[in-house]
Parts: sequence; C-alpha cells; structure tokens
Amino acid sequence: MYLTLMKSKIHRATVTEANLNYVGSITIDEDLMEQVDILPNEKVQVVNNNNGARLETYVIPGRRGSGTICLNGAAARLVQPGDKVIIISYAMMTKEEAERHRPRVAIMGEGNQVQEMIGEETHGVVI
Repeated sequence: MYLTLMKSKIHRATVTEANLNYVGSITIDEDLMEQVDILPNEKVQVVNNNNGARLETYVIPGRRGSGTICLNGAAARLVQPGDKVIIISYAMMTKEEAERHRPRVAIMGEGNQVQEMIGEETHGVVI
C-alpha cells in the first residue's frame, strides 16, 4: 500500500504575476524550486490564502533569484498579484518510506526569499 504525503511546501509566497494568456501552469523561481526539491513539470497544489481558492497545476522554472511566483492560464483567474499562496507537492511512498520522510518546507519572507527552512510542521501560527 502507498500513502500520499507532503513532500515539499512553499508557505506564504507572494504572487508576483497572474498571466491569463499563458498556456498554463505556475512559474516558480528556479532557486526556490531547488531549495524545496520541486522539479520542473511536477504536480503541485496551490492554496490562495486571500480567497480560499485551491487548484492543481504543474511547475515551470522561473528566472533564478527573481522571486517569481506567477500563476498562468486559467489559474490566473483565481489569484491576484500580492496574494499570499501556499504551494504544496506530494509524493507516494510506502509506510516504511513515510516513517523516514521529512518534508522540505520553506517559510517565505519579503520578496519571496526563504526566511526559514523546516523539516517538520507543528500546530501553530506563522505570520
């Protein structure tokens, strides 16, 4: 049996662009992708903290060091530049793998720079 667990999370990133006329996906700064171990074309869930919208899409790399978080195509209708979003990737693994797994979670700060990296979440508030 396989379990689906959170693999990576970018917590409270700021949307920098919403591009309705793009084919589709989410563009993420390539440096940030590497920090949280998200690959190009990987499926992610995006949660908009401002309006509660939730969507699934795939990732394309953005310019390194740019801080880019851009929702493209139809997803652009669910976000506005300045919205805070959570971007989550998941992985399927066996129970044994899951017991050893530690997700990579980036707590974001100003300019979509990583403020803190954590490997395990506990109940609490992050501002």
